Amino acid sequence: MTAELVRGQNHPLPRARLEVRISAGQPVVAGATLGDEHGTVRGVEWVAHPGTPHLPGLEVSRQAAADHRLAVDLEALPEAAHRVHVLLALPVAAGFPTRFGAVAAPFVAVTALDGAEIATFTLTGLDAESAVVALELYRRGDAWKVRAVGQGYAGGLAELLADQGLPQAHELAAGIQDAVGKGLARSVAAPPPRAAEGDRARHRTHPARQDAVRHPAAGGDPTGGPAVPSGGATADPAAGTTGTPATPAAPPAAPGGPTGGQPAAGAVPPAAVTPAPSPRGSGPVDYSHPGRRKAAAPPPAPPAPSRPAPPSQSPPPPPGQSGQPPRPVAGDAAGWSMDERLYNQVWGMFEDLARSAAAYRSAVDFAESRMEQELDKVLSDPRSRIGGTGDLARESARTKRDRLVEQARAVLDRDLAQLIAESEVVEPALPPSFARWDNPAWHAYRVPMEMPMALRIGDLHLPERPDLHIPLLVRLPLERGLWIDSGRTGSEAAMAMDTERLRRQSMDTAVAHAARLLGAYPAGEFTVHVIDPAGSASAALAPLVKSGVLASPPAAGAQGVATVLAGLTERVDLVQMAIRARAADALPPHVDTAEQLLIVNDFPHGFDDRAVTQLRYLADEGPSVGVHLMMVADREDASGYGPVLDPLWRSLLRLTPVPDEHLADPWVGHAWTYEPLLAPPGSQVLWNVLSQVAAARRALGR
Repeated sequence: MTAELVRGQNHPLPRARLEVRISAGQPVVAGATLGDEHGTVRGVEWVAHPGTPHLPGLEVSRQAAADHRLAVDLEALPEAAHRVHVLLALPVAAGFPTRFGAVAAPFVAVTALDGAEIATFTLTGLDAESAVVALELYRRGDAWKVRAVGQGYAGGLAELLADQGLPQAHELAAGIQDAVGKGLARSVAAPPPRAAEGDRARHRTHPARQDAVRHPAAGGDPTGGPAVPSGGATADPAAGTTGTPATPAAPPAAPGGPTGGQPAAGAVPPAAVTPAPSPRGSGPVDYSHPGRRKAAAPPPAPPAPSRPAPPSQSPPPPPGQSGQPPRPVAGDAAGWSMDERLYNQVWGMFEDLARSAAAYRSAVDFAESRMEQELDKVLSDPRSRIGGTGDLARESARTKRDRLVEQARAVLDRDLAQLIAESEVVEPALPPSFARWDNPAWHAYRVPMEMPMALRIGDLHLPERPDLHIPLLVRLPLERGLWIDSGRTGSEAAMAMDTERLRRQSMDTAVAHAARLLGAYPAGEFTVHVIDPAGSASAALAPLVKSGVLASPPAAGAQGVATVLAGLTERVDLVQMAIRARAADALPPHVDTAEQLLIVNDFPHGFDDRAVTQLRYLADEGPSVGVHLMMVADREDASGYGPVLDPLWRSLLRLTPVPDEHLADPWVGHAWTYEPLLAPPGSQVLWNVLSQVAAARRALGR
């Protein structure tokens, strides 16, 4: 499973021979440095760059390019090397951007030699930096790990190398840029694309939109596509060579997908070439919106002055740029298909809202802290405690605080207005699996022919703007089970409801989630089982039972619980053995190979110790072979088991039937409010979807 890293996160490396794949959508310089146990680069012989591309255990590209593959053999590194830093820098040449904020966010992936991704990282949030440390491979005992760094340097390679302790940093940086410049001068145009469809390389990024969308500056296409240097044009992403930008695709939870054009193990990365115009009628498909396409790339932005110029001396905005944010367009994000682009755009909206709210809260905290410091300073002087001096000082401190908060709120309101405008455009364009129940896409529902990439399981919002809802999307197939918490803990809305009503709404939420899952999968590829030991959820389960989409009637009593759990446990065991023996076609005929969902109500009623053990086994081992849990339970009801069930609860994604602030975002310090998705009162949309699913199952003889 690929680990999608965020800044500061690490992940173990399972093997020594690796590739580091870089996709930037714009020619960049890629290199690597070796560091000792303190991270210090001992000399120029520990730096791999286009002028010196080979080091023991390291091989980098010989030229600036949009795509790179760096070969790493951790076992062949010098004994004194404890760290490997992967570096990116912008070429210092005419027609190229001068800062990473003007280009698409670079995407870096650590892969095995066969192309299987181990960890990925998208370098978002860069602005004035022209060089950045993307990743760090570091030794921890006898093992190696990778850490997402994303540390940028506005002073370029010279500042970056000096920060790593290299005495000859400026000389080496100049030499690297000189070698890159010579390579660009003698580069040739890319040949017309001849790759087959199956060989097209797919470039994946985090769901965050490209920075060029938010900062349409030099060399950056506001559509989020690859930046175009002066005198050049984007190359074909199907070419599969190191000089061609590819289309990035998702996220958090990061999409998979084949990667074409991989070299043989140990092969030297192909030479980089400068993208050149392709003949009319050939080249890549332009996915950018027609209303946002430009006739020509804007000229490069001048370097930022050392200090802001007075308003009267500020240069006018570049031609074609009014200073206004781009008008939102649905699907204005990276991706191979429209669904993938919408998925990336939704996650980009989530990250934008998180960063904007974090910046606002940080500014408010700073304003409060500054006011308290000034008040403490005033009160520490006995002469200012009486008379008008102290009152004036206190009033001045409060005025400064209010002014800072107002400025921060103005910036937040601007960002929120842009996100609201984007949400109003994106929501109507979402496919059924991404949409709310009241979206017309569900009213025009037809059973799909293939599984979508993700499913919407709720909405998220923050107190700064509660009416701005961001869809909460999870990748399919599910990687962990769901727990609908029917307990009256934590949420004010839950505390205000009586127990029976809360339990009923919990089951309604579970049925709605099951209906969305059934509606997202092709006919016959998703099976639902229900355990309702006491039969207390018969009213809520009526849509599933009466429509005929269940594999069997809800299991009741201890015997029914044991039968269902035994059948699913046997399926997990058989599929695991078949996978290990590479004999998936040898499964017994009675084994249902479709994805399985088990809805459990009123746990632990009707469960003995054996049944509890089987349930834990399904939660741990089931998702990898297509068996998923959806628990509707109050954790307090199972408190008699003590810590035995703690791993079970931790393995499930906790959702609530009412709005609740329980989804924490530790990277920005937010507690997101989760809101479940229920069909509008009186709507028949859920029944219509289940009826079509049941009819399609009957047509297949299920």
